[in-house]
Amino acid sequence: MMLRWARVSDGKGDHCESEEMEMGFNVLGADEIVKSKRLIVRPRIKVWMARAITTVILWTCVVQLMAIGELWGPRLLKGMPYCFSHQDASPAVAKAYVPAKVVAKAYVPAKVVLPPKRIHKNNGYLMVSCNGGLNQMRAAICDMVAIARHLNVTLIVPELDKTSFWADPSEFQDIFDVDNFIGSLRDEVRILKQLPPRLKRRVELGLFYSLPPVSWSDISYYEKQILPLLRKHKVVHINRTDARLANNGLPPEIQRLRCRVNFNALRFTCQIEELGRKIVRILREKGPFLVLHLRYEMDMLAFSGCTHGCDSREVEELTRMRYAYPWWKEKVINSELKRQDGLCPLTPDETTLVLTALGMDQSIQIYIAAGEIYGGERRMASLQAAFPNLVRKETLLEPSDLMYFQNHSSQMAALDYLVSLESDIFIPTYDGNMAKVVEGHRRFLGFKRTILLDRKHLVRLIDQYTKGSLSWDGFSIMVKKTHANRMGMPKRRVVIPDRPKEEDYFYANPQECLQFQDEPFSST
Repeated sequence: MMLRWARVSDGKGDHCESEEMEMGFNVLGADEIVKSKRLIVRPRIKVWMARAITTVILWTCVVQLMAIGELWGPRLLKGMPYCFSHQDASPAVAKAYVPAKVVAKAYVPAKVVLPPKRIHKNNGYLMVSCNGGLNQMRAAICDMVAIARHLNVTLIVPELDKTSFWADPSEFQDIFDVDNFIGSLRDEVRILKQLPPRLKRRVELGLFYSLPPVSWSDISYYEKQILPLLRKHKVVHINRTDARLANNGLPPEIQRLRCRVNFNALRFTCQIEELGRKIVRILREKGPFLVLHLRYEMDMLAFSGCTHGCDSREVEELTRMRYAYPWWKEKVINSELKRQDGLCPLTPDETTLVLTALGMDQSIQIYIAAGEIYGGERRMASLQAAFPNLVRKETLLEPSDLMYFQNHSSQMAALDYLVSLESDIFIPTYDGNMAKVVEGHRRFLGFKRTILLDRKHLVRLIDQYTKGSLSWDGFSIMVKKTHANRMGMPKRRVVIPDRPKEEDYFYANPQECLQFQDEPFSST
């Protein structure tokens, strides 16, 4: 049997709607050809209707695929599992440290289930440019998420500071797991990686409103001042973020959201967390370790004007640096007066005396969480002699491990942050942003031992000892007595109305998110 197709035209032209399809059957048999009847197929649907139906079907498929992607996409592509070791940590049960056998255990990714999206009327788009170092920006991001949630606006993934002293070119996604940040908070606030195209063009044309909010503002300031601007301009850009939200007097849900962002949503990238875990594993193999946040870098001394122990050449160098940065507003500084008020970081020599007086085992590993120490090995000599097991990430890791982190100070600071969380003891020599944020995070992890040095009292004791008016035994007893209740135990924040810079910082003691013995734990 032979099957034959032929086209038949009605002679009116070669138009699709005038065509017919002729189908004939030739049956072969007994040396004869028998021609079958013709079957004429006349299409009843015009081609343009067929195209329309095809288009509808294709779009239906696309919509279905998008729905499936929304359901499964975040699990497969977005919510990257937390790479570090706190998945199961809770404030009620966290231990002082994670045993080596637990840290070394192979990581098994957990199934990530994202919360449902929050549906709300969008009042505008909030763009944010953070300023400062890593931990100042970290706290600011938490504040901006809480503000965006309260105002019912869409937050654009914050831009990190690239113009400060450190000149770190890192983007948000180079330090933090951006997909976890967006996905884990989607039941609270809508976060986008960038503005929608139409609004992006408006911003490029300068059609938006930019301002630095008033420092230490309560939430009513944002309701009365910022929300009307968002409704009017659709896009508002906050160009400074340091300490723009009050420590106290805020609704509990805002305080808890600040904690949720800090402790759950702001996870570092897996590359950073894996390397941090490697440092912790190396340290744990040799026993307990102490993290010393020795804030004695050149920028800190120049900014603060603290020059105790420096020679005349160093004092001149630090002063020149302070005047070179116009945004460091305080220029004329009395270093000795500031030191007596407890406003200067301890020097390495002073730190050596304090650690020894506290009775620290001289064989303990001390991990230096800091940048380059001003004065180098010369200034670290006394500390190295008293505690020979001083280590840094640069001495624990191979150069190849840190190759991609070089010249990225925020990424290096992220490694120190992770190691600081895991340490048996954490001691900062200055109450800067990292010291405060790590202190609060360790409280959240179960009030892990954090020794908060009373520098104002210490410098007086140190001066008495070095001048010979106080014996070593007397000095040691006084140092221990001073810090007996400064070990990171549960306490209430000190509130000083109208003087927010002098009261306890929210991120150093987020009490609304911690479990105290006299009240149930409030989950974040």
